[in-house]
Amino acid sequence: MSVKRRIEDLALLGGAPLFSSPKSTSNLLRPDVERYLSYSRLFFEQKQYTNNGPNVKALQQRLADFHQTQYCLVFSSGFWALALAIRYLKLAGRTEIIIPSLTYRRMTDICAWAGLAPRFCEVDPNTLAMTEETVRSCITPQTALILGVHPIVNCAEAQRLQDMAQDYGIPLLFDSVESVYESLPEGRIGGFGRAECFSLHACKLLNGFGGGYLTTNDEILAKTLSAQRGFGFTAIDHIGVPGGLNAKLNEMHAAMALASLDDIEQQVVLNRQRYQCYQQALTAVPGISLLAFDETQRCGYKNIVARMEDIWPLSRAETLRILNAEQVLARAYYDPPLHHKTMHYPHVTANLPQTDRLSQSFVNLPCGQQVSTDDINSIASLMIFLFENSNEINCALQETLL
Repeated sequence: MSVKRRIEDLALLGGAPLFSSPKSTSNLLRPDVERYLSYSRLFFEQKQYTNNGPNVKALQQRLADFHQTQYCLVFSSGFWALALAIRYLKLAGRTEIIIPSLTYRRMTDICAWAGLAPRFCEVDPNTLAMTEETVRSCITPQTALILGVHPIVNCAEAQRLQDMAQDYGIPLLFDSVESVYESLPEGRIGGFGRAECFSLHACKLLNGFGGGYLTTNDEILAKTLSAQRGFGFTAIDHIGVPGGLNAKLNEMHAAMALASLDDIEQQVVLNRQRYQCYQQALTAVPGISLLAFDETQRCGYKNIVARMEDIWPLSRAETLRILNAEQVLARAYYDPPLHHKTMHYPHVTANLPQTDRLSQSFVNLPCGQQVSTDDINSIASLMIFLFENSNEINCALQETLL
């Protein structure tokens, strides 16, 4: 590990990187390989690699139990879980979907595929989540669906959003990809709204090295989307549900997700240790404050998000350039926001000053199963070095631009 004593030691200025291997902001769990192989033998021995094989069935039942819902459907990706649910739930004859702008960069594309124009709402400056108030101000006679998106840390006010949606008679779907393990006072994430959608990407808490799933208590929705993910077939050679496509999860991904689910409690314990290490380490870093988890509720502690305060002496862009060169793969939090995205499909233009301000203030810091507490302390020490030597660093960076 490279120690920084002079600004010339910074990798961006010619020194050796702090880390020899990248420190990512993704979870990157590698479950026990023997456990994964034991699940894989099930479909191999039964000679069924797709089309609702033994691992897919087991995974769906375990995830329904985990989220305390009646139904769970797995898909080839979280993208298709969301897209098919949006298309199914939207109110006929209406054209708009309400979403926050401070969220996943492909969200507007998913909405457009499902035939809806995004209308963007503001978020709460403390939680970075959409609220009943920010959503209510966006409801129009054209609102076909509300997409309740949970932020990376903690959750949106799901029950209040649900009550409001019921009052207006508008369907509510949740994008819960960042909130697999979480709960609210009203219940476990997974059972709010008409349905909730999750991801099994390697960066998430549950790693299926790809895939996604949907939880719901709506039997008709579950049956319809179950058919649609499999070309629309409801019997052999019979397409009983229109709009079907191939969005099935295969058995290899299901086996990986099952092995990951076996490890989830230990993951959360380790994630909490990393979070607590960041809590302690960042107190010594002026101008950087941690976005705190609500520990009165069940937390997965998967991601670390920090705010760059006004006293932090480097721009966020410069800070990220420096950190990335050191193999600290910190990232801007959802920047640029979606209302600034170039969209070649219908959308509602928005003026969101709070979202614009917040999008410039937060960073995702390294976390997950490949980051140790020693790594975290080294990152904090690097941040202190940047603060203490900011004047020289700023001058040196300016010279590199000449």
